[in-house]
Amino acid sequence: MLVLRLLNVVAPAYFLCISLVTFVLQIFLFIPSMFRDPFTTPLFSPALLHGALFLFLSANALGNYVLVIQSSPEDLGKGLNLCEGAEVVADWLDGSRSPGSALPSTHFCRLCARVTQRHDHHCFFTGNCIGSRNMRNFIMFCLYTSLACLDSLVAGMAYISAALSMSFANPLAFLTLLPHSISQFFSGALLSSEMFVILMLYLWLGIGLACAGFCCHQMLLILRGQTRYQVRKGMVVRARPWRENLQEVFGKRWLLGLLIPVLNVGSDYRRQKEK
Repeated sequence: MLVLRLLNVVAPAYFLCISLVTFVLQIFLFIPSMFRDPFTTPLFSPALLHGALFLFLSANALGNYVLVIQSSPEDLGKGLNLCEGAEVVADWLDGSRSPGSALPSTHFCRLCARVTQRHDHHCFFTGNCIGSRNMRNFIMFCLYTSLACLDSLVAGMAYISAALSMSFANPLAFLTLLPHSISQFFSGALLSSEMFVILMLYLWLGIGLACAGFCCHQMLLILRGQTRYQVRKGMVVRARPWRENLQEVFGKRWLLGLLIPVLNVGSDYRRQKEK
């Protein structure tokens, strides 16, 4: 449990550091050096357009990241009376009661120390549980993080291509870039700044693929009306049309949340909460 609590602190710090490094490289290195075109007007210069795209992706990724933390799943123990809520939590802590036996689709998270509804998983990169309230923001966070990593990967490859006078037309060029760069770096033929950018290329590729795969996996579970916790425990869920499952998570005004980071609006869960 101590290792998990430590990971709950280290993982968010790691993500924020990567975000800061990416922002600095994009704004102060890639955009000024790789996207200057004297033949275009300043209003429609590639540097300005790429900078606007990167800021849009970053704002959505970080905005939804904050909303995932802010929109924490509710502690269902507060909705019970004092004696019943204390008994449920105590039984979960000592392991005498199985998860989901008191309330359907619930789970007690030991790290968050609360019982949450429609628990999906505990995300260490946000230090928070993912449930019915913040699932939509979590998916948007994964989507825009993968797009921001892809954008940074393309910009970084363009920078390295110009700095080292090499071409990535051959797919094997990217696969052999790292071992060749390491040998050139220790021989003194490669600058430390260029070596750092090359390492970031592989880091962006790994994070982007992981977030994209996680986003697709979560969307598949939502279409089925399931959560990762229910699948892991082998729980049977009531079959519903996939449109209802999507509307429950994304709400009717899903396009608004796709363009800007906002709280989930128009969802069935929020309407039931207001009632």
